[in-house]
Amino acid sequence: MKNKKCNNPRHVILVTGANGFVGYSLCKALYDYGHQVRSAVRKNDSVIAPNTIRVTVGEISDQTDWTEALNGIDTVIHLAAHVHILKNKVGNSLEEFRRVNTAGTLNLANCAAARGIKRLIFISSIKVNGEETHGGKKFSETDTPAPLNAYSRSKLEAEHGLRKIANKTGLEVVIIRPPLIYGPGVKANFAILLRWLRYGLPLPFGSINNQRSLVSLENLIDFLVTCLDHPAAANETFLVSDDTDISTTELLYRLGYVLGSPVHLVSVPATWLKVAAFILHKQDLLRRLCGSLQVDISKARTLLNWRPPISLDEGLRRIV
Repeated sequence: MKNKKCNNPRHVILVTGANGFVGYSLCKALYDYGHQVRSAVRKNDSVIAPNTIRVTVGEISDQTDWTEALNGIDTVIHLAAHVHILKNKVGNSLEEFRRVNTAGTLNLANCAAARGIKRLIFISSIKVNGEETHGGKKFSETDTPAPLNAYSRSKLEAEHGLRKIANKTGLEVVIIRPPLIYGPGVKANFAILLRWLRYGLPLPFGSINNQRSLVSLENLIDFLVTCLDHPAAANETFLVSDDTDISTTELLYRLGYVLGSPVHLVSVPATWLKVAAFILHKQDLLRRLCGSLQVDISKARTLLNWRPPISLDEGLRRIV
């Protein structure tokens, strides 16, 4: 990761969700850049990055007390969110996503504004734009939002509320919508692909002609550091990626190469895969594996002069 110690002044930064996949690495990187970092977590036993200050805030909602966490802070990076699609209806309800992702976020923003904190960086989701792109047309910041599930709706509602708070209080808000994030310690669907490849399983994805944008953990962190105090980032929304799109078939071959595992792909007609996904109730998983989702990062390149510091292939290599 490139050194930005000389480019950015020293910040005192609160990172929520500091024990998560992105949060832990972000906190470590921020400290390495010379910033003071406060790691906000829900539980006292949560593992946090070394050389950061723990602050336990409990469950995130509109009732969360941020007094101690925000004391002396000048920048907030808000990663914490309710993201898991649970089988029980209560945990999967729109109300539960709103409680954390919308009301919890806006409570934090109001508390930050009341304390005179300069900037809040909010990690939203590309799912605010929609679930798929078609015909090679990439998502951009100017698209009309089209969230399709409770998670992405709650994120969009949080974005709307943050903009209102920014207009009313002067708190600078930066909204970032990343696509799938990968890197060392990645979980969820990406981890499933890695396990399949390590086991040498034959996979029915030998002729998937989709195109998907990804963002490596290191590139995302670099972008977050850029947004800490770049004047042009204030009150803007950005899409971010590695700036290289790839099909699922090619991704599997490249992952197999960096893992040193043979890749056994079988060309199965897309219609067969759709039937199988329907029978197994895995339509969402199939869409992520076989559908296209491309993002345009020209705004970040033009407005912030930002370029991904590492390539897609290097990002995949660092997973290992």
